[in-house]
Amino acid sequence: MRSLVAGNWKMNGAGEADLAKFGALKTALAETPPSCDVLVCPPATMIAQAAWFTKGVFAIGGQDCHAQPSGAFTGDISAEMLKAAGASHVIVGHSERRQYHGEKDADVAAKAQAAWRAGLIAIICIGETLEEREGGSANSICHSQVLGSIPDGATAANSVLAYEPVWAIGTGKTPSVDDIAAMHAHLRGCLKERCGEEGGKMLILYGGSVKPDNAAAILSLPDVGGALVGGASLKVADFMGIISAAPA
Repeated sequence: MRSLVAGNWKMNGAGEADLAKFGALKTALAETPPSCDVLVCPPATMIAQAAWFTKGVFAIGGQDCHAQPSGAFTGDISAEMLKAAGASHVIVGHSERRQYHGEKDADVAAKAQAAWRAGLIAIICIGETLEEREGGSANSICHSQVLGSIPDGATAANSVLAYEPVWAIGTGKTPSVDDIAAMHAHLRGCLKERCGEEGGKMLILYGGSVKPDNAAAILSLPDVGGALVGGASLKVADFMGIISAAPA
């Protein structure tokens, strides 16, 4: 499988200036065809426009979905709605959802199943806090999250795992390449335990202050199948720098 570089815009983006970024990225990718798959997950309000505008050049995804297909859930968005708007992927279980919305592993697993139900690829996020890492429990925490957040039926075709050390998101801090390699090797074993043969094929993205100047070193590591990029994905030049660093 080709590696995947995915941009998570979070709660950023509105208006013509931000739509113009899709055009600039589309042009850049047409001029320099990437060796990886490219995905951008903008706010839900921009998904339909973005999907129409960029179709065939790079993919568009959602940042979250509700576990149910419809119902009295004011303000929520179902996976089916994302699919209808033109999304191909959806992020579930991001640390900010776990932290600020109290989502547990079971909630994440339910959302992943909803993504599959709608025909979306689920990007299932896991990762440890600084306290957990310094306490020596990073591996056990991530193992538990993998087992609890990935539902039965996960395959390399319907799911991607994203490892994001919570303490590195948006802080500028990044684990050493040795730490990243060790955790991804650990996660590969966790995926094989949870998903069998499919776990050996599933992409594992690294997320946590990925930038153009560290992307090549990170993306070349064994078991790193791409990146989930936050702030740098809002700047076309920076995002292209990361995309260009993906190995062939």
